[in-house]
Amino acid sequence: MKTRVRRIGTTLTAVALGLGMLTAPTSATSAAGGTSYVAAVAPTPAAAKAASGPGTLDDPFYRWRKSLTKVKPGTVLRTRTVPYSIQGLKLPLRAVQILYVTRDFKRRKVVNATTVVRPVVPLGTSKVISYQSFYDSLNPADQPSTSIAGGKGLGPAIVNVETLLIAPALLAGYTVNIPDTQGQTANFAAGPEYGYTTLDSLRALHRTPLTGVGKRTPIGLFGYSGGAIGSGWAAELAATYAPAIARRIVGTAMGGVLVHPGRNLRYVEGSSTWAGVMPMAIIGVSRAEGIDLTPYLNKRGRQIFKEMRKAPISKVLGKYKGLMWKDMVKPRYDRPEKVRPFVKIANKLILSTHGTPSGPMFIGQGTWGEGEGTKGDKPGIGKGDGVMIAGDVRTMARRYCKAGVDVQYREYKLTHFTSIAVWLPEAYTWLLSRFGDRAAPDNCGSIAKGNPLKKLKFVKSR
Repeated sequence: MKTRVRRIGTTLTAVALGLGMLTAPTSATSAAGGTSYVAAVAPTPAAAKAASGPGTLDDPFYRWRKSLTKVKPGTVLRTRTVPYSIQGLKLPLRAVQILYVTRDFKRRKVVNATTVVRPVVPLGTSKVISYQSFYDSLNPADQPSTSIAGGKGLGPAIVNVETLLIAPALLAGYTVNIPDTQGQTANFAAGPEYGYTTLDSLRALHRTPLTGVGKRTPIGLFGYSGGAIGSGWAAELAATYAPAIARRIVGTAMGGVLVHPGRNLRYVEGSSTWAGVMPMAIIGVSRAEGIDLTPYLNKRGRQIFKEMRKAPISKVLGKYKGLMWKDMVKPRYDRPEKVRPFVKIANKLILSTHGTPSGPMFIGQGTWGEGEGTKGDKPGIGKGDGVMIAGDVRTMARRYCKAGVDVQYREYKLTHFTSIAVWLPEAYTWLLSRFGDRAAPDNCGSIAKGNPLKKLKFVKSR
């Protein structure tokens, strides 16, 4: 076991370095004269045009018209087996896709999909790594299940890149679960929904014989950035929402963690790279809650919201350089705290306030946001990696420690994009070790104090 873990760690170091180069922002001039950031694996203009027609999301596999009233979350509705594809190119690898019942942000029963890839060569008893993707898109067509089943274009390209991350686990004999964490309406940044979709996908696994997963198969949760939203919320909600799954979780490894979205808006506004994520997240969470924020927006804000309606993060990074909250709203709503519906939903999204994680945790966080154009000197916020706030992550980790969770916390003097190169091999090595009998290490006693994770307070506009 130790030899295998070391070998995988070495492989992942090389993968991480490659991934960092593939996903790091690459400057390009947009038609509007601004700067946009796209992945190095972006398709050619011809390929992007070809992908503009109906995608695999229109497949009957996703349609379910029968009532779900009496159907329990985690119930399998249908399955299919598809070739694992990258930009429509079929690989010699099969994937099982499951349509199952879960809950949305408002806890209504809905359908969702997950993709399960079995190891090339199974080694011993089955073990599951649930890989939560950082596909981060407001377009449901960019979700992992459609991307893997043949999706093309810039949105699916992110999931395609992530194939590099799951490959070592498959080669090591692990079954990999990849849920569509944002649900079928792409509710970006709506944390609890990510948790429900992940946990119910794990319930569906052992109810699908094709996966080879049993009722007692151990599970590890794994995710970075948007994937950390799914991993963190699943770990935190498991004990109360899916206790049978909670007992099987051996550990959670996550990095680049979104803890307090309401505060993150203040951190990323004005950033040369990440400012566009501010309206993107607002669209995602307001969609999840079913609220209309357009009455609060000015002309520019309405235009931005229209542009982003189905945007993947790869079309947002760098395009809205220097954008501030006040640039999008009417003067009387110049602070997020003056928008009551936003305050209400933001306060539902703070990690470490909904339960105690099941199993030990490995948490990594970058602190050099200046390298991606985000200032680290804002009062009450401090340093981050460009999009996530280190002080918030430390407080979350310390809360978990206080609740009795074994936490190993690491900080990197790197950006969000470059931290993954260090985090990935460390996190994988840590997580694979949790499937053995070694006790989880922790450094709870040395985690520095962070920011108070206080709820936003509504401020009446004048």
